[in-house]
Amino acid sequence: MAFLVRRTRDVDAAEDALAEAFASALERWPRDGVPERPEAWLLTAARHRLIDAARRAAVRERFAAPLAVAAQAAEERVWAEQPFPDERLGMLFACAHPALDAALRAPLLLQVVLGVDARRIASAFLVAPATMSQRLVRAKTKMRTAGIAFEVPERAHAYERLEAVLDAIYAAFGIAWDEAGAEGATDDLADEALFLARTVAELMPDEPEAHGLHALLLFVSSRRDARRDTQGTYVPLDEQDPRRWSHATIDEAERVLRRAGTHAIGRFQLEAAIQSAHAARIREGIDTWPTIVRLYDALTARTGALGAAVGRAAAHARVHGNAAGLRILATLDRERVATYQPYWALRAHLNGESGDYDRAIGLAHDPAARTFLIRARGAAQR
Repeated sequence: MAFLVRRTRDVDAAEDALAEAFASALERWPRDGVPERPEAWLLTAARHRLIDAARRAAVRERFAAPLAVAAQAAEERVWAEQPFPDERLGMLFACAHPALDAALRAPLLLQVVLGVDARRIASAFLVAPATMSQRLVRAKTKMRTAGIAFEVPERAHAYERLEAVLDAIYAAFGIAWDEAGAEGATDDLADEALFLARTVAELMPDEPEAHGLHALLLFVSSRRDARRDTQGTYVPLDEQDPRRWSHATIDEAERVLRRAGTHAIGRFQLEAAIQSAHAARIREGIDTWPTIVRLYDALTARTGALGAAVGRAAAHARVHGNAAGLRILATLDRERVATYQPYWALRAHLNGESGDYDRAIGLAHDPAARTFLIRARGAAQR
């Protein structure tokens, strides 16, 4: 996808052509066998569909020649058994172009570069799927009409796009993390997000927030195997067995976080520092809750993010009592929290009310988390 879009500069056309190529593969490969070089086969099929579409649109002079050149270059590379180029970074920075609406840059990155569908993106950004689909269509049309180049820009321009790139990588990891354990879920998207975070940090080694995001994803990834017990039951952080954590990954995260330094501290550095404090609290038995409270206070003041506010309420409840956490939750906008599951889960945990548990259970997508909340509701009622 990245290869085709970079050369055609038409996201919609490339998406349609590649989708048709995959559909053709699903029909023919089971019958004829998988080709020796599947990527070349798909690119050839996509090229034919792009050129056919250009003919039908009566704009062959505009599209046919560059499309043919693009596909030919792709075929030559894959048939020559060279490594297929990873051009997603160029796509990432193209989708973060300043000509695009700032609110759409991260969603566009998720769909075009990482293949996340509009429904999952809409859920992550708390909007209706139909609304998100319409916004994405408009953004892709803007990319085509503005002639945006799909490549990593010069360093000065790359820095001005970095925030949107990091936001998209973070959102992709968050979507994958929320879906972990669900039927059919894999670690692919989380692994892709971690790979891209590491790559961006290497590309921009003097950018603290790039290291902050890389460290944050490493800290969270280190606990992947401890989130479920042997029966697949959800295990909250304080009940996890730290022996099941990847301590090598935590140590790497600590090194990366130190690399970010202490100047120009941003949201991802603060979030990574919170995860570092949790790791020290559980691994070493140190009381880091006061530090976690201060970090959440700073994070909420800096970002105003709903997730940060709920995390701050949880931290204050731990240090100052449940009533303190509930007071913070009571200050949050009711419309914003209406469908935000962590808010209702924390509220239920702090006040023990079955109605709040019901709301949290109804909003939970992960069956294991839903079962955990059902059990917690039962315990609270006893």
